[in-house]
Amino acid sequence: MKRQFLVFLVRWVLNSFGLWIAVRIFGTGSNNTDVSAGLWGFLFAGLLFSIINSILKPIAVIFALPAILLTLGLFMLVVNGLMVYISISLAPGLSMSFWNSILTGMLLSLINYIVSAALELRQVDKVEQK
Repeated sequence: MKRQFLVFLVRWVLNSFGLWIAVRIFGTGSNNTDVSAGLWGFLFAGLLFSIINSILKPIAVIFALPAILLTLGLFMLVVNGLMVYISISLAPGLSMSFWNSILTGMLLSLINYIVSAALELRQVDKVEQK
């Protein structure tokens, strides 16, 4: 349980950092280029994304399964973008277009993949040492 909470905290902080990078790189994608969210705004958006990604994404994947199978998995980019778009829409002071949300979803997926791989390698190292 303690390890799961630490993994969640690491993902939360890295997702917040990834959202900050994405807003800086891709911009908001709307006419309002002013970003009024500070550190706490991005941390809140990262928390929202982590929660939405863990609760809502499996449901969205089940409903989108025919489209995902038909496109050989490419529709997952749209599902990830939708999760980012919902998170950004709920966060105060942040806004982003749907297309930029898809690009941000690709960036956050890469970050989460790297975190998962690093934690898995660390777990394998601990097992080999025993």
